[in-house]
Order: sequence, then C-alpha cells, then structure tokens
Amino acid sequence: MKCLLVSRIDLPGALSCARQIHKALVKKGVEVLVEQDTAACLGEPGVPYSSVVADVAVVIGGDGTILRTVQQMNPQIPIIGVNHGEVGFLADLEPDEAWEFIRTLVSGFEVEKRMRLSLFMNDQPLGEALNEALIVTTRPAKMLRFSIVIDGRVSEQFRSDGLLVSTPTGSTAYAMSAGGPIVDPRMEGYLVVPLAPYMLSSRPHFIGSDRRLEIRLESSKPAKLVIDGQKTVELGCMATLAVKRSDQPALFVDAYRNFFEKVDEKLRKL
Repeated sequence: MKCLLVSRIDLPGALSCARQIHKALVKKGVEVLVEQDTAACLGEPGVPYSSVVADVAVVIGGDGTILRTVQQMNPQIPIIGVNHGEVGFLADLEPDEAWEFIRTLVSGFEVEKRMRLSLFMNDQPLGEALNEALIVTTRPAKMLRFSIVIDGRVSEQFRSDGLLVSTPTGSTAYAMSAGGPIVDPRMEGYLVVPLAPYMLSSRPHFIGSDRRLEIRLESSKPAKLVIDGQKTVELGCMATLAVKRSDQPALFVDAYRNFFEKVDEKLRKL
C-alpha cells in the first residue's frame, strides 16, 4: 500500500504526530510518500501533488489543511484526517486515537464520496469547492445585489453583504455561522445562504444538484469570489456564475463515526 502523508507545518504538535505516523507506517511495510512542504519540515524526501499516486492520504491538521489538500489533488485520493486544528469537522480522528485506526488501513477500508461544486463564469472554469464558494464585496460595509436563477427562472432577488453557495459538507462551516441548516453530507445539493440580507424574507435555500443553478451579481460595487478560503477570483460588478456538481467528488476514508454524533460533539466544544 502507498500512503501520502500531509501535515500542517506551523504547529509543532502536528509535525510531531506526522513523524510518529511516518515511522510507524514504514515499520509496518507501507510505502510512504511525503508532500513537499511537510517533507521539508520532517527532513524527508518530498513529492509534489502533481506526481502523487497513492491508495490513501493521511492529513494531519485542521479543516484548512484538508481543504487545501483536496484542492491540490487531481485525481482525488481517499483522505483520513487527524485533527490538529480548532474544531476539525472534516477530520474524523483525534491525535490520541489516530494510530489505532490508521494501522488498520493496510487491511482495506471503505470510502465515502463527498460532493464538490464546480464554478464557471462565461463557460470558463473558476475552480472547485468542497465546503463553499463565497461572494463578498471588495468595499467593506457595501451591499451587493443578487439574482438566484434556477432552471432558467429567476427564483429570488435580494441585497445582502454577500452570498454563500455551500455543499452539504460545508453546511457545518461558514454556512452554519451564517444561519444555514446542518445538512447530511450524504445528500447532494446546493445550499444558498445570503449573508446579512436587507430583507428578513431572504432565507437559505437547499437546491437539488440535478437543477441548473446560476448566481447573477448585479451590483454597482465590485465583488470577489473566494473558493474554500483557498482561492480568490475578482468578479467585478456584473457577473453570472454557473454552479454545477463536480465530476470529481472528494473521497474520505470511512472511520465509522456517525456524522450527527460527531457534529454534536464538535459543537459542544465551541
């Protein structure tokens, strides 16, 4: 079995955990590939994401580290996350239980697919999101005007500080803080959440992924698109974004943890 090892590099605890897991996997006869930045901190040979061929990726860090890893991988590799972040909704393992589970991967594992968003403007791809796409103004304290178009029909028009288009996986991230519902990640759809809308009647919508969704920015103020907190695209004042279900879902190793129990546990720590 080949394993890709990725770690958050600004936390000594995460790097220490990575060293221990690296040593234990090699001792177990696993071929370990270490991502370049992680490798530089561990003093190991590194490989770029572009040349990685592996059966599983062990990612040590918080949600940001996992999102960044998903963004970099093409094609996707099944991920198991070890939490060394603030909350870690995407990481199923805590450091003290990590090796006990990771050592079982050699015998095989089940994979859970998580829907991602593909974003386009003028038929040009802008990127893919596992958590969310965020549209916000580049001028603070100014509102933006949006139209939500579903299957070619304008379903809603409103003004707000911004707009989130989230996946079910991302429903426990920024969308939850903005008042959106928690959605089962096994579902497939688009969660549209206005940020501080001018009218209280502008509420979050959950739209099936089989529908055609467009977001029309119709504002006199320039805006930008932020994808998973990793990539920023300047949109200007007028833009139409097409949102589609990605043909490359993220892949997560099934750690046999009930999603709703995990969410309850994480939220009680906030």
